[in-house]
Amino acid sequence: MEKVLVVGSNTRPVASSFKKLGYTVYAVDYFYTADLIEASDYRRSVLSPDPYLSSGNFAEDFQPSLLKDAADEFVDEVDFIICTSGASPEDFPGDKILGNKHTAPVEDKYKLYKRLNGDFKVPETYLVSNVHEAIEVGLHNPEKRFLLKPLSGSGGVGIMNLDDADETCDMGEALLQEIIEGVSVSASVMAGEEGAQTILTSRQIIGDVELGQLEPYGYCGNLAPYPLPHEVGLIAEEVVETLKLTGSNGVDMIRSHDETYVIEVNPRFQGTFECAEACLGLNMAEAHMKMCMGGNFNVPKPKNFAVKKIIFAKERSLTERMDFQGVYDKPPVKTVVERGEPVSTVVSWDKILENATISADETVKRVYSSLIPFNSTC
Repeated sequence: MEKVLVVGSNTRPVASSFKKLGYTVYAVDYFYTADLIEASDYRRSVLSPDPYLSSGNFAEDFQPSLLKDAADEFVDEVDFIICTSGASPEDFPGDKILGNKHTAPVEDKYKLYKRLNGDFKVPETYLVSNVHEAIEVGLHNPEKRFLLKPLSGSGGVGIMNLDDADETCDMGEALLQEIIEGVSVSASVMAGEEGAQTILTSRQIIGDVELGQLEPYGYCGNLAPYPLPHEVGLIAEEVVETLKLTGSNGVDMIRSHDETYVIEVNPRFQGTFECAEACLGLNMAEAHMKMCMGGNFNVPKPKNFAVKKIIFAKERSLTERMDFQGVYDKPPVKTVVERGEPVSTVVSWDKILENATISADETVKRVYSSLIPFNSTC
């Protein structure tokens, strides 16, 4: 029985798919979730499952080194290592990485911009050393709107409109990026020896206050498949091939009128993982392995619509049991979740989009109704 180690801030979806394939699964993640127990054989989590402990503030508390340290005891035992969001493959033995082994040049957003600019449509982007410099650039381009974003990171955390920044903002080197008005979309792309192929396109749910998201550009989920011109998938394939990526990758774009702007590239499994499996009826872990090992697979046509929604706490809350169908990443009972922090994930699918959406919305309401306001500082 081959052994696989899945490392990332949330490994439940990928670990579950490898478990279904019969692998012995070692999982290391940041959030302790109850359903990771069923999805893995051995596990370590940074957060504690003990009751009445706060899950803290992810943006402030998380460091990739926490995952590396937690995974160290498993590295020598496993045959393969899969790095998901939050984990860096450069922290692990390259001969065991199944996927992209060097992702730093892609995850550095300015290096990515420099690499793609000229070959693809990208928003006008500047590297600024402080907020004063960013404001100066904005004043010299009054016809455009800009946002400030960290040089690295994922999930839309830490991105803000330049209009909301002032001289007192505590920030160092960052990106100043032109705001492109349009629809936030994503393409899931599989790449191997014979090239890249877009297997699914989706619309991203961004900054949804109804889901408790406090970040204006924070990732909240996806709706898939999302109808887009064929050329959008081709652009995503060209991006992945230009960057010489392998396995499963994601390309985030803005579709503005008839133009497609490349925003970011995720050189790993994406947030659309569950939607892709539900829509296409395939095991994404299996497809990823085939592509990384020189094989190929036939991409099935979508069978269902899928909706994924990440639920964030609208106030400091205490969790209770969430034994609702379609709820994943369940925190242990009596976990304290701070306002704006993730609570759980809802995934729903159906052959009719409206049914999938209604089901997801109803489940979101059930999860919120199960939370207890918790103001104690204990």
